[in-house]
Amino acid sequence: MMRSKLMNLVPRAVATTSRQMSTATKLTTVQVDDKTGIATLTMNRPPVNGLNLELLRDIHQSIEEIEGNKSRGIILTSSNPTIFSAGLDIFEMYKPDKERIRAFWTALQDVWLALYGSSVPTAAAINGHSPAGGCLLATSCEYRVMLPKYTIGLNETKLGIVAPKWFMSTFESVLPRRLAERALNQGRMFTTEEALAVGLVDEVANSKEEAIAKCAQFIGTFAKVNPLARALTKQQLRAEELRQLEDERVQDLEKFIFFVNQPAVQKGLGIYLESLKKKATK
Repeated sequence: MMRSKLMNLVPRAVATTSRQMSTATKLTTVQVDDKTGIATLTMNRPPVNGLNLELLRDIHQSIEEIEGNKSRGIILTSSNPTIFSAGLDIFEMYKPDKERIRAFWTALQDVWLALYGSSVPTAAAINGHSPAGGCLLATSCEYRVMLPKYTIGLNETKLGIVAPKWFMSTFESVLPRRLAERALNQGRMFTTEEALAVGLVDEVANSKEEAIAKCAQFIGTFAKVNPLARALTKQQLRAEELRQLEDERVQDLEKFIFFVNQPAVQKGLGIYLESLKKKATK
């Protein structure tokens, strides 16, 4: 799969228009700027871009389409004005269907491998809150631009969930190990200002449009870099984490299935869902 991705990294002529790429459903849209060759992948699953099986499959397919179309970069963002992604859909994990839960976790693995291991430059325009799985998507990208007054972090421990090793590795690739370890144990959510100060995000923008423009500027810094050399360099730097999940996909799946079916975990998820219902009725 990686070889086919790298084979797509050849120069191409571009026009001065943008176009919409086909996607499997309306859960994502992909807009390609043919002047820059950069594709903007927008998550569009109301109300909070909860990462369920269908959205994950759609994100994965969209990434594959973008790379197959020889785009020069990916900008990941959200159609929601206040939520980038609320993370994994709790309903996928609460009283789960045996077959669906396996497909769900496999789809999440696919998305991470595709995004973290993408052969093209990636950036996240974080235009809303980004907890848990939303933070995973953002930190899987090479660059992050965030709007003010939002929060980001891996807060799984507060939900009674243990983040998998590859979640942690992604976090550690962005933050110093000591800070990452403390934040993971605390389930800490960083404000935009805090995230910028520690390097969890790279820039702050005042609007989604500005965030996308800053992401495009970052991707543009590679315009004079050989795309194949850049992709191979990125792959070498990220090879250990990618290889570990590739080699342990089955074990990772079985660990997740075992963990999520524990009575204490199910109880915690039920309490959390009940708290969400109470908030919604206020």
